[in-house]
Amino acid sequence: MSDRVKGFPAFGKGVRRAGSWWGKAWLQALEDTSLDQAPLRQGRKYAHAGLVGTITVSPGRIAATVYDTEDTYQTSVHLTPLTDAEWNRFLGQIAAKAGHLAALLDREMPRELADAAADAGVPLLPGIGDLDPECTCPGWELPCRHAAALCHQASWLLDADPWVLLLLRGRDQDEVVAGVRPTTGVLATTAYAQPVPDLPDDPPPAELGPLPEFEPAPGIDVDVLRLLVADAAAKAREVLATGRWPAPDDRRDHIRMAATHPALRDRLDADPRAVRAWQQGGAGALDVLEHPWTPGKTDTARARAAWESGELPEPAVWRNRWTVHDRQLRYGRDGRWYPYRATDGDWWPTGTPHRDPTAALTDTD
Repeated sequence: MSDRVKGFPAFGKGVRRAGSWWGKAWLQALEDTSLDQAPLRQGRKYAHAGLVGTITVSPGRIAATVYDTEDTYQTSVHLTPLTDAEWNRFLGQIAAKAGHLAALLDREMPRELADAAADAGVPLLPGIGDLDPECTCPGWELPCRHAAALCHQASWLLDADPWVLLLLRGRDQDEVVAGVRPTTGVLATTAYAQPVPDLPDDPPPAELGPLPEFEPAPGIDVDVLRLLVADAAAKAREVLATGRWPAPDDRRDHIRMAATHPALRDRLDADPRAVRAWQQGGAGALDVLEHPWTPGKTDTARARAAWESGELPEPAVWRNRWTVHDRQLRYGRDGRWYPYRATDGDWWPTGTPHRDPTAALTDTD
């Protein structure tokens, strides 16, 4: 039976450093996410002082009690688990080379495996903004010193056992090992090691016969049809790359196609604001245009810290929309700022999204 919750005893007092490349990558993601280095330094001291209790790891979450001089806090750090499609692609990368699984079982994370996973669109290691901290302390820093302490000790766990990272991404060791075994019970690495027979040569073109010649049916615009074929090919490529089949949505398809193929714009009668949003940020920008949302405590604190660090004018804030006179930034679920400007009584997207609100606000000029 799968055991998707694991507990690790407290490390106790002592100075340690992440030694593995994947443990260092974890800490780099923490540093890249932080807007203030002071809590990171304090967190490292707390970790070395043994102020982090038992650590619990489960899919998408690592948590512990962290002790401070004035109180005790419940701290957690979240990392989005891989989807089933992403796991299938990652298991395929493990199976592609016999040494990958052997290295994992030996508590090593091959850099080649992580690179191959990234090439396949599988975010194995966290990047900027992927580590999402939460803490019951009153501090507004992201991360606070307690979450930073937990992250430092988490890097020590990863050093000793990279399966901790895979558990955070959604599956434990038994599930991963079982996932690279075909139904015959033979390791997929063994199956992949078998030589692939050569394909037969293509027949000479003369044997194929001439291509049929015909006139398109009346009313068919060949140029438009050519664009539709190219669009279908692009969608198929996205399905192959992501493993996700998009849900049917005629309206969104019209917006996407009008944004991608100007020749179709008049025929599709798509909302020009929606088309512009798609051109500047794709589906995410369209969602920001059409669906206001209320960020949680963590997202709000991160947004406020980024805004104040840029010494920007005090905004009028409604949900995820921050307005300064005729300019507006909309905070997306992806942690980026989408610039808007008031034109003819409505808000129009004016540029590409940015992580830095100062750069985004410049795009509204």
